[in-house]
Amino acid sequence: MTGPAAPWALLAELTHACPLHCPYCSNPLELVRKSTELAADDWARVFAEAADLGVVQAHVSGGEPLLRPDLEEIVASAHRAGVYTQLVTSGLGLTAARLDALAAAGLNSVQLSVQDADRANSDLIAGRPSYAAKEQAAEVIRAAGLPFGLNVVLHRRNLDRLPEIIELGERWGADRVELANTQFYGWALRNREALLPTREQLDRAKQVVADHRARSRRPELVWVLPDYYEGVPKPCMGGWGARSITVAPDGTALPCPAAYAMTDLNPPNVRDHSLAWIWERSGAFNAYRGTGWMSGPCGDCALRETDFGGCRCQAFALTGDASRTDPACALSPDHHLIRDRTAHAEHETGAAPELVYRRLGGARPAPANQET
Repeated sequence: MTGPAAPWALLAELTHACPLHCPYCSNPLELVRKSTELAADDWARVFAEAADLGVVQAHVSGGEPLLRPDLEEIVASAHRAGVYTQLVTSGLGLTAARLDALAAAGLNSVQLSVQDADRANSDLIAGRPSYAAKEQAAEVIRAAGLPFGLNVVLHRRNLDRLPEIIELGERWGADRVELANTQFYGWALRNREALLPTREQLDRAKQVVADHRARSRRPELVWVLPDYYEGVPKPCMGGWGARSITVAPDGTALPCPAAYAMTDLNPPNVRDHSLAWIWERSGAFNAYRGTGWMSGPCGDCALRETDFGGCRCQAFALTGDASRTDPACALSPDHHLIRDRTAHAEHETGAAPELVYRRLGGARPAPANQET
């Protein structure tokens, strides 16, 4: 019996610490404490094992990876292993000197997040004043000449400014703009009622993207589909345990970054097992590989090897059973769990629910004119 195909990507979550408090964050509600984070030597071993396994690219992420004082050492270890690295950052703390040091260590590209093209709303969504720092970070990245991606998580509170967001990407000099419609895991699921857009908003946004693509190739726009409204589930990371490995700050290894919430998964840890053993032999990574686990509508579906039954994390989050058909699928017996929420969003009137910010306890942020 042949084993699984080699993974090609690694999400290296170096820390859950972050200066921002974004309510759409996909990090788990129970954040990993700094005291349990992997050391730089541990990450060096992870990158070496990842390269041996076939991984060619790593997103160096968090939280905010710039909060790791040993980030340059960690990036250098990935470079030595031959793994392409992209820094995924809020931009807070990204000075020219820091980026020069990271580039010297072997960093290949940078993805910068921004919450809106409107300064005040960007700061409100981020939970602290941060837009100005992001604007400065964009200048630093552009001056360094590294490939530059801009990531914007889209939702009810910024989707109507998509034309201005795309223009912002052009003005800041981004090579590509990832328009990531909110996927409802972690803090985003906690804030779903406040963030879920209407179909009308999404239809307008899709037309904005189409119009931009028709007239310009720069920046490249990547549109991440909002599966709540499509009736067709997205394939879970290209299939469970098929392409990517996530390593959490404490060394927990997951087939998907949202799998933190699957309480029955019993994920392995890179402190206890090699990455090869985790990928090839662990129960967590084999639990929903392929199609043999499928039942219900998925078992006989002609698309079962295309969408792989949808997202296992979403199925668990909404039904408590990861083996059920993703409720995003129109054929799922649980589709009403999503249909009812989108219908509610369509007819919601009055003020949107308050945001619960990503921090211990989910407290509200300081007023916008104060630094935290």
